[in-house]
Parts: sequence; C-alpha cells; structure tokens
Amino acid sequence: MRVVITGATGNVGTGVVDALTAEPQVTHIIGLSRRPTDRVVPKTSWHAADVASADLTSTFVGTDALVHLAWAFHPTRHPTETWRVNVLGTMRTVEAAIAAGVRTIVYSSSVGAYSPGPPPGDRVSEDWPTHSLPTAAYGREKSYLERWFDATELRHPEVRFVRLRMAFVFQRRAAAEQRRIFAGPLVPGRLLRRGALPVLPLPRGLRIQAVHAADAAEAYRLALVGTARGAFNIAAEPVLDIDALAALLGARALPVPTGLVRGANAAAWHARLVPAEPGLLELALSLPVMATDRARAELGWQPVVSAGDAVAELFEGVRDHAGGPTPTLDAHAGGRLRWRELATGVGGRG
Repeated sequence: MRVVITGATGNVGTGVVDALTAEPQVTHIIGLSRRPTDRVVPKTSWHAADVASADLTSTFVGTDALVHLAWAFHPTRHPTETWRVNVLGTMRTVEAAIAAGVRTIVYSSSVGAYSPGPPPGDRVSEDWPTHSLPTAAYGREKSYLERWFDATELRHPEVRFVRLRMAFVFQRRAAAEQRRIFAGPLVPGRLLRRGALPVLPLPRGLRIQAVHAADAAEAYRLALVGTARGAFNIAAEPVLDIDALAALLGARALPVPTGLVRGANAAAWHARLVPAEPGLLELALSLPVMATDRARAELGWQPVVSAGDAVAELFEGVRDHAGGPTPTLDAHAGGRLRWRELATGVGGRG
C-alpha cells in the first residue's frame, strides 16, 4: 500500500509517519509538507507542496490511500488565508486524490466541528450535529468541511472515507509549536513548572478532552488498514475539568467568570499579546464531551496514555523548550528571543 500523508511534518503527522513505517501493509509513504524537511524515516520520501496551490495530480498516481492532516492555524488575524489553505486546500487535495484513483481517504476532523454540547455529564456520539459555534475560524472551517465530505461521499461511493474527530492532541516534541500557535512569545514556560503557581485561574465550566499524539497516530493506522467507514471520535480518558488541569501543575483551580476571561482574552488579542483569537475561547467552552465507544469497538482502538499524562507531557515540553525533528516542530523556529513571532504581529502572517 502506497500512502500520501499531508501535513506529515506536524504534531500529528510525524506520529502517523512513525506508526505507518512499522505497518507491514504500507510499502511506501509520501510525506507532503509546506516546508521541506531532511528527516530520515524508513520507506518514506518527502515532497514540499502547498496543498492550496501546488499541482498535486502526479503525487497521487499509483497511490492507494490519502491521510489528510494538513492544517494552518496561522495567520489567525487573516481568516481568509486559513480558509484558503484549510478548506479550499482540503477540497483540491481530496479531489486530486479521487481523480488519480485513490480509494481510501482518512481525514482529520475535530471535536471543534461539533455543535455546542448537551448538559454536563452527557456525551455525544458521532451522530451529534457538526454545526460548530461560528465564533472562530477553526470551528467554521472544520464544520464546513464536514458538510463538504457529506456531499463528496455521496458523489463517490467507490471511495472509503474515514473521518477521525480528534480531541486536543498533545506530545512533548510539539510543545514549541503549540506554544507558538496558542500562547505566543510572551508566556514564560517556567510558569508551567509544577508548584510554580499556587492557584491557576481558569474559566468556570472549562473541560477538555485530550489524546497523546502516539495514540492518535495509532487511530489513523487502524483506520487506514481496516475496512471501517464514517466518523469516529478519538479521545483518551479522563475528561479534564479545571480542578484536574490545575492539579497537573500542583496548583489549586481558581474559577473565573467566563465573561471576565473573554474580556481579558479579547484585550490581549487586540493588543497583539497573544495569537489565539477570542472566538477560540468561546469555541472551547462550547465543546461537547465525545463518547469513543465506536472507535474502540469498530477500529479496535485503545489509547495507552491518559489524557492527564498527555497534557502533563505538553506542560513539561513547554517548560523545557522542547521541540521535534522537523521545521514545523523546531524548538527554535520562533528565532532568538522569539523575534520572528513578534515580527509577524503575534498571530499575523508568518
């Protein structure tokens, strides 16, 4: 089996490449990424391409499967650009693959595609509506693509489509990248040292689901080599509320009214102190809790790392300035004293 992986040098992509190199059914991997990499991985070749503009036709000739992970979070201040890469880029990549005869397509969807959740304590299965709260570009784009995949599956019944709706995906070697995406250059990593903060202020009602990148990669491997179709929720246990998140840092949670957090986030955003748009907080607070029964039963997926350990690994990585083996995950990608992040306007064009 010859497999194309887009976004192959990112947080999830590096894990999927590693998982597939150990899969006997996979004979060759073509890793696509916007920036070239010199990473050496068995049975893998690399191609630099922007999925929103490159001619991908020849890439898929003779290929059996596509794992589409490519996604741009930045520039958060220019949503038309992320729409071009994420939505239009996904469409043209999938269409090029189908035209070339690819018959298995695994797409990285997200919990962020889901409509606001039911009452606390209830979990949603894969038939919960995917009309995301439209406050943030990430949710709008993921939700729109769910509609597009609905239509595309009807037009192409000969193709096996799998959508993995991921929780937050964390690992140590992606710490620098995720700090750049969500926190920005001004947040000191030492604050994430266990015991550094006696209290941790967090918005009241926040709860998140997480999964380690290696466990996420295993879900992609199982989806690729199996026969399952449709959508699958992917998340490890337990669900993390503000008390659980604070405990990971040896702190006590300080519940903060959501309105106050929204105002502070918006002020920091407009002052160009943080890259994450205010609507992303609104989206996070609206997310439902996913049930993962279908992935466990039909894919045979079983996470090894707990959600708490995945988040703790991220915290440790940010504190230690950890990075990974590709330009995307490079711990020094922000430049000395993170000047590149500041020069782009924190969340602007990079």
